[in-house]
Amino acid sequence: MKKGALLNIFIFILAFTVNAQNFTVDTEKSDLKWTGKKVTGQHNGSIELTEGSFTLNDNRISKGMFVINMTTITNKDLSGETREKLVGHLKSDDFFSVENHPTSVLKLNNSTKLQNGKTTVKGELTIKGITHPIEFEGTKTGNVFEATINVDRTKYNVRYGSGKFFENLGDNMIYDDFILDITLVTNKE
Repeated sequence: MKKGALLNIFIFILAFTVNAQNFTVDTEKSDLKWTGKKVTGQHNGSIELTEGSFTLNDNRISKGMFVINMTTITNKDLSGETREKLVGHLKSDDFFSVENHPTSVLKLNNSTKLQNGKTTVKGELTIKGITHPIEFEGTKTGNVFEATINVDRTKYNVRYGSGKFFENLGDNMIYDDFILDITLVTNKE
């Protein structure tokens, strides 16, 4: 009886393992774009991934981890000294404290089953050493996964220019949410 039960457990584990698909992210081909808005307009740029991988089990994401190199934050809509000043400010303690927190981490915990290439993903985002749950929609087309994530920066102690914390900002107010548009090109292991 024990041999039969052990055999069934082994077959179940083997079937689960065979069904798992592991993916690594090609950091050179992948893209993370950010957009931040303020009363008088918006700015956008990019950030690079250091590494990333995730696992699909039964057409669901079962786990994943992505490390974002905050030291690589750039701006795309300005030029010259104005661009350098904005990027320096984003890296400062007013925003992302890049010297003290050079990486941010997106951890994936699970997702709904992929249907027509779409899924809802749940995970945790860590910025400046502060972690909060996050949920977003993702799409899969071939070996490319895409998502748009709205992030409330004030949850991560990024309060500069926020109307929640400062009064009478007028045209200097910066909206609390910023957007991450993510395109991950993956390699199946």
